[in-house]
Amino acid sequence: MKFNPIAIHVLAIFLFFSCSKPQNFDVLIKNGRIVDGSGNPSYFGDLGINADTIAAIGNLKNATGNTEIDASDLVVAPGFINMLSWAVESLIEDGRSMGDIKQGVTLEVFGEGVSMGPLSEKMKRQEQESQGDIKYNVSWTTLNEYLEFLTHKGVSPNVASFVGATTLRVHTVGYEDREPTTQELDSMKILVKQAMEEGALGVGSSLIYAPAFYSSTEELIELCKVAAAYDGMYISHMRSEGSRLLESLDELIQIAHEAGIRAEIYHLKQSGKDNWVKFDAVVAKVDSARAKGLNITADMYNYVAGATGLDASMPPWVQEGGYDKWAERLQDPTIRKKVLEEMVTPTDEWESLMQAAGDPEKILLVGFKNDSLKYLTGKTLKEIAEMRGTTPEETAMDLVVQDGSRVGTIYFLMSEENVKKQIALPWMSFGSDGQSMAAEGVFLESSTHPRAYGNFSRLLGKYVRDEKVIPLEEAIYKLTSLPANNLKIKNRGVLTSGHYADVVLFDPEKIQDQATFEKPHQYATGMVHVFVNGTQVLKDGEHTGSFPGRVVRGPGYNGK
Repeated sequence: MKFNPIAIHVLAIFLFFSCSKPQNFDVLIKNGRIVDGSGNPSYFGDLGINADTIAAIGNLKNATGNTEIDASDLVVAPGFINMLSWAVESLIEDGRSMGDIKQGVTLEVFGEGVSMGPLSEKMKRQEQESQGDIKYNVSWTTLNEYLEFLTHKGVSPNVASFVGATTLRVHTVGYEDREPTTQELDSMKILVKQAMEEGALGVGSSLIYAPAFYSSTEELIELCKVAAAYDGMYISHMRSEGSRLLESLDELIQIAHEAGIRAEIYHLKQSGKDNWVKFDAVVAKVDSARAKGLNITADMYNYVAGATGLDASMPPWVQEGGYDKWAERLQDPTIRKKVLEEMVTPTDEWESLMQAAGDPEKILLVGFKNDSLKYLTGKTLKEIAEMRGTTPEETAMDLVVQDGSRVGTIYFLMSEENVKKQIALPWMSFGSDGQSMAAEGVFLESSTHPRAYGNFSRLLGKYVRDEKVIPLEEAIYKLTSLPANNLKIKNRGVLTSGHYADVVLFDPEKIQDQATFEKPHQYATGMVHVFVNGTQVLKDGEHTGSFPGRVVRGPGYNGK
């Protein structure tokens, strides 16, 4: 009798699988529409999680799970990356990260010019003294110590950060309008080196504000050369997003070229109606640089209004030396007259968001430190000026002095048409440029921009589902693997075996932002389940009370 070796082999395989136990996972997500973050078409399948890792993905019909979730009618995707987060204080107050977790954000990226380290003892005192509604003890010195402080305290999302060029300058030069000495520049470069080895993602700048405004292109190139040696990124709120937008983009491209570094534009926009026509020229410059081999990318938030402070309406020279010097000067009649003249005179020397808004009715005051002024929250600068019988410019100066802060401000600046065109750019990712707050407690003592509660859900609801600006697969790619690749983050951003299990499940028909400029403290809807490092932090739309967030470090991390 002859034996067929092929038949024996097939029989052996059959017997092996028929006798072996079905796969069992800690968590089994079944029957979902899987949008894996790669940009490839979605498909229906299952996903298994063991511990903190995606263990399997595809057809797992015979598998079981200690926890099983039926994802029928839901999209299963990687956790979203918030490329520009200001949750640095809100996560200290409330580690749940409610505003962002309810949208599927599993990684908060900090560092727009200012980072929570490295800090000198003087900077720690200033940080303590300048705190508003949220109070905390500054117990850390380096940026890495701050990030570890957060995760040891307990946070739901992962956290990462750039080291801020403003923070480096304050640490060494202070608030003075001058070039650093050779020794001071060397000190800044040493601080960049330390931050990169501890896991910073690169160098972040915010050049519209004092004292960052005083930094030269050459200074930034020198700092970026250090970050480039660790494969870091340069990311920048450029010197101008309005009248000198194209020139500011040229500077970013020059820094990228001369430092040999990847570069990203923070919250790309064309501010002010006269600058809306610059969209095509901006895209042409970025595409040209990319064609020449430079890795230039951008991020954005999905609104026609930005948010910052009244400092963005005043010339940088009056702010030299920090807030106390600024407020003191604003009380000097001679200086005040000069500031008023510059606030109403068009110029290319500095970026005036008051002028870009074009009308004080398009300037909304939302963040007061002084309790006696909080009744003005939500009123326009025009309304407050009329109440006080002063000009909008005089009112702005008075409020800065009286509040003891720069006063949180929303400026309506952009075109809806340009917002849509930006969303469709192939090198665009997304950041809220906001905190991640809870719609309760201390957070309700001030207003905020609705992007803090709705930026990511607004993309998926308004712009993907309703207006079909881009397909769902492309949107998920831009929320996940695109930013992960840009940041050189390993094992996150795509649903694949071996990656960390940052996974979100949402209803594509119900995902929607609810926050408005009038009522911003409203959670987005439609996000059903969220896992961070394999631990469920959102279940049926409600927070589980888990805090599995970790520090995500950049490519220069030395592991110490």
